[in-house]
Amino acid sequence: MSTDRPVKHSLTLRGHRTSVSLEDPFWKAFREIADQQQTPINELAAQIDESRGDIGLASAIRLFVLEHYRSAAATRAE
Repeated sequence: MSTDRPVKHSLTLRGHRTSVSLEDPFWKAFREIADQQQTPINELAAQIDESRGDIGLASAIRLFVLEHYRSAAATRAE
């Protein structure tokens, strides 16, 4: 398990620059998901941003990554 601290990464959401702090394993997983979905990472982040509600963008991305892999594991278990 990585003990890396979050690192800021720059994103552009609907034409606006922002930064999000994520631990390296979450950032790598987020990029993998974007690649799998053939969606630019900025577009995927914008989709998450639009539906995140009251939580911060970094937390929303972490939850998105978690849910993606939980769903994939559940599908494999069937």
